[in-house]
Amino acid sequence: MTHHPLRAFLAASFAMTAIPAFAVTSAEVVDTYADIAEAGYADSLTTAHALDGAIDALLASPSQDTLDAARAAWLAARVPYQQTEVFRFGNPIVDDWEGRVNAWPLDEGLIDYVDAGYGGAEDNDFATLNVIAHPAFTLSGADVDASAITPALIADTLHEADGIESNVASGYHAIEFLLWGQDLHGLEPGAGERPWTDYATDGCTNGNCDRRGQYLKAASTLLVSDLEEMAANWTTGGAARTAVTQNPDAGLRAMLTGMGSLSYGEQAGERMKLCLMLNDPQEEHDCFSDNTHNSHYHDGLGIRNVYLGRYTRVDGTEVSGPSLSELVAAKAPEVDTELKLRLDRTMDAMTALRDAAEGGMAYDQMLAADNAEGEALITAAIDGLVSQTASIERAVTALTLDAIAFEGSDSRDNPNAVFQ
Repeated sequence: MTHHPLRAFLAASFAMTAIPAFAVTSAEVVDTYADIAEAGYADSLTTAHALDGAIDALLASPSQDTLDAARAAWLAARVPYQQTEVFRFGNPIVDDWEGRVNAWPLDEGLIDYVDAGYGGAEDNDFATLNVIAHPAFTLSGADVDASAITPALIADTLHEADGIESNVASGYHAIEFLLWGQDLHGLEPGAGERPWTDYATDGCTNGNCDRRGQYLKAASTLLVSDLEEMAANWTTGGAARTAVTQNPDAGLRAMLTGMGSLSYGEQAGERMKLCLMLNDPQEEHDCFSDNTHNSHYHDGLGIRNVYLGRYTRVDGTEVSGPSLSELVAAKAPEVDTELKLRLDRTMDAMTALRDAAEGGMAYDQMLAADNAEGEALITAAIDGLVSQTASIERAVTALTLDAIAFEGSDSRDNPNAVFQ
């Protein structure tokens, strides 16, 4: 047989490129995941501190400028936090905590004044309580002293009062409502228009400006402390980091559960499809500020971050390392290629939706029953999320992990139930 040294060299070279000499391990991939979580929650804490400082400035010197600055700080704080939502599903420590900081939608009448036409939920006696206007009230048969609005009052008494989830008293959306007020524009352009004089010491509008300031500051203080707790959970030795790294296969399942559940049931379903089916801006994720398009964008980005093993911090630096993508590629390169393509297509759809909103078609307007263009933009993003979920399921199989039951949603799995 004739020996062909060049052919042998090329074959060996191909083999070396086809199979990495140093394949990543599950443990390394899970470490990257925990590093990204640590950085994301640290950034969320940093931006929450900046928001707290802007709220201090607003309360010290109320004006349109200081209100606008506080609103801008809130919007900035949402960027890193939304990218951490992918850590919620699959991590009980995060899921049990998340309702304190990002629960929605809320019956805002629990907190402050609302429009006369606002009825609140029929099954919620506290939907129009207006704690800010009532320094004393009765809850579950007990008298409550709310003369001082403190973080403890909000966390221990008001939040999910009477066991009702829509009694959201803390977190980003409570602060959002206190900064913007209700969005009364329906399916037309425009966000909430709370006047800065709602915090004025002289010329107070809508009454109780001092107590409104107390509530805003208490909610901001509580948000910072809650984020301190979760940021610590992902540092070395923290409970959340330990839970995913001590068993790498369990860590991989947490990663894929977060990606699939946020993609399918939560974002494609509860946050987007349900809102579109009902044509209801009250179901928007950031409904007071009209920031929903950015919220959806960064949720999608967070999913891709986890798969690619990289996250860009608020200071512009990148946290990266051995990735789930590399691990899948070593087992089933075609699955990795497909999933990366579908993640990119979803982000293309999210970018188009975001650009349209920033260009003048607010998410509120996209929800209108007669807005075919808006419906197409939202539907494209939903379709991308659903499609990438199918590829995430293939990745689970490629890694020979036990099947994962991703979070579902009636809007996707049983649409008729939405209208019952």
